[in-house]
Amino acid sequence: MRSLYVGILLAMAGTLSLSLVVFLAISRQFERNTFYRTFERTDELQLEEARQAMEHGGPAAVAAYMQRADRVFGGSHYLLNSAGADVVSGRDLSNLIPGAGAVEGRQRRAGKLVISRRTADGAYWFIALPPNRPHPWEFFPYYLLVIGATGILCWAAAVWLVSPVRNLTATVERFGRGDLSARWHTRRRDEIGYLGRAFNETAERLQRLLTSERRLLADISHELRSPLARLKLAVRLARSSPDQGYALDRIERDVDRITFMVSELVEITRAEGDPEARKFEIVNLQQLVDDIVSEERLAPEFRECRLHVSGQLERPFWGDPELLRRAVANVLRNAIRYSPPRSVVEVTLAETTDTSIVEIRDHGPGVSEELLSQIFKPFFRVEESRDTNSGGIGLGLSIAMRAVQIHQGAITAENAKPGLKVRIVLPRHKPLDNAPFGGLGGGERA
Repeated sequence: MRSLYVGILLAMAGTLSLSLVVFLAISRQFERNTFYRTFERTDELQLEEARQAMEHGGPAAVAAYMQRADRVFGGSHYLLNSAGADVVSGRDLSNLIPGAGAVEGRQRRAGKLVISRRTADGAYWFIALPPNRPHPWEFFPYYLLVIGATGILCWAAAVWLVSPVRNLTATVERFGRGDLSARWHTRRRDEIGYLGRAFNETAERLQRLLTSERRLLADISHELRSPLARLKLAVRLARSSPDQGYALDRIERDVDRITFMVSELVEITRAEGDPEARKFEIVNLQQLVDDIVSEERLAPEFRECRLHVSGQLERPFWGDPELLRRAVANVLRNAIRYSPPRSVVEVTLAETTDTSIVEIRDHGPGVSEELLSQIFKPFFRVEESRDTNSGGIGLGLSIAMRAVQIHQGAITAENAKPGLKVRIVLPRHKPLDNAPFGGLGGGERA
């Protein structure tokens, strides 16, 4: 069956038809088991009263009783003798008596229902001719009304069920044809509404991933173009130049740069990945920050900077410890990278009722105000000419921003004059959605 409308209508029609058949069968069985027994007792009572009227008052008393029965029950009532003659009028009504051997009957004769019952001694027969039942065709207009109302209700139910499914199908087809902004808007609270909202969430996640992938591909192709060109040139120099050591050094630097870029891309891909793969748990932020500071103090390239930590984070935090470590470490490394020799990098910790705050400030040159909003973009560097020894590849702050947003937090930067201050604010509650962010995050200063 190709149409869900027709399928629902046929299913409802079949259900109603089956329900009607079952209802009629139950009604008939109930009528036989309950009503007929009541009628039989009534017939017995009427037979006994008619016989007593005959024995105590004769035909006149029987006639009065039968008139009263006709008035109360409707139809016609008679008391016949054993030969089948009416004891009141003497008319022969033996054709209303059932066959030999029968003591009661409920049958139709000449289109009329005849109810008969005989006394135990066989002296009398009580005959009742109830009023004729209405012809079934007299109810035909009512049947049409019920069928019409049922059909309208079934059609309305089919529309209520099928129309949103068709609308959702059209939205899915639009999304499949490349319209990544296609969403299905509904206020339904039933299973169809849940399905639509599940599609919207899936489409939102796919749109973010596809947009991120396209942006990353464009950025990576741009970033790899220069080191690959330099590698190609260095290879030529190594083949032809007498100073092969210089050429090999250039090759090593560019290989290191590409390796570092791939490593950073792995991290940002993990941050953008499947929310189910993240490991959220109770994290001691204070211990995490202390460990990061201790590790950076031992890094040989950062020995000329002094790290100073102030404040405390005493309350536990719900999050992914590895993502949080990457966020704080990348911001701290970025601050150290741009700090003047023998300067101080300040790490300030604070708490509010609902948030944990980590501020990292360096005393370097800072960033121009018009570029502050761009430093969290992937591969962004203030000075494009800087290499990995000075400015990095522009993914550190991008990864930090991804990690913070995964925890439903915020990361901002401002000039501290001198230096740059990066502020990380993390809400201290269990996230309802592990991935509430869209697109890619940012880069780092150069």
